[in-house]
Amino acid sequence: MKNIVFLSIFLGICVSIVNCTKNELDFEQYPNTIISNNEVQMKVYLPDREKGLYRATRFDWSGVIGSVQYKGHEYFGYWKETHDPMFHEDLTGPVEGFIKPGLGFADAEPGGKFIRIGVGIIEKKDEPEYNWRETHKILDHGKWTINHGKDWIIFTHKINSDFGYGYIYQKTIRLKNNGFYIEHKLQNTGRKAIETDQFNHNFFMIDAEKSGPAFNISFPYTISTEDDLKGYVEINDKDLYFIKELEDTSIFLNLSGYSNEIDDHQVTVVNRKSGAGVTFTVDKPLSRMAFWACETTLSPENSIWISVKPGEEETWTSDYRLFTK
Repeated sequence: MKNIVFLSIFLGICVSIVNCTKNELDFEQYPNTIISNNEVQMKVYLPDREKGLYRATRFDWSGVIGSVQYKGHEYFGYWKETHDPMFHEDLTGPVEGFIKPGLGFADAEPGGKFIRIGVGIIEKKDEPEYNWRETHKILDHGKWTINHGKDWIIFTHKINSDFGYGYIYQKTIRLKNNGFYIEHKLQNTGRKAIETDQFNHNFFMIDAEKSGPAFNISFPYTISTEDDLKGYVEINDKDLYFIKELEDTSIFLNLSGYSNEIDDHQVTVVNRKSGAGVTFTVDKPLSRMAFWACETTLSPENSIWISVKPGEEETWTSDYRLFTK
């Protein structure tokens, strides 16, 4: 009898664990697609206002990459233990966004409207400054169009407003034999100029290795920072590396040392334990370079500046080259 009771309790615990894990971490419930070629396989989550993996307002909804597999190695993944589609950081990388509040934010009164590119028309809260950690009310999601083939996918987002701003934003992810491109085109269809930054959070999780001494992050210029390294990382000329693993904490560094030359817009991340690495470049100069990491993921955060007059367009491309040693 005691054995039966113990078995019942044990099975009940197992079922509870499975159900909890399923509810929190089963992402197949969210719209996604797989693109692949002979070398690279990528899982991409799709924008969806009702069912999407990400429905918050901090990041651009397009091109949320859940997995990239190459030569037996994994480069991305979900880095948290729980998931809420409406929470600002609950998504996988690379993910792009805009640090500035949005188009028209400065001119809008509380209750008025502004635009987050790749998200929609947002209602301005009555607050002293924009809080990027909050999820704001979306008044108009705009129109999303998605097309894809075997090894490519194109997201198109169109927004028209009654306060002078409008755009057609297109993002194309295209696989190559040793990585992928993220190609962008922003057309200004409004009567006001678009002036904004754009950044990529990246969220690397190479072979699920914890942020620590296994990783080396290198740049084409000598880097420096005025921020606290907290005893977890060191900087040596062009390299940033960990002294010990991050545990139950995070680190954020603003990095300097880059020039206005496009060649400086490059970062290499290597997992020296597994031998897998990635080098990414962007064909526009850096406007800001930062580094953020927590226990499960690390993110070189690279930014550019975008300026598009009415009737004109801006294009830029991020190139991710994957490699193994």
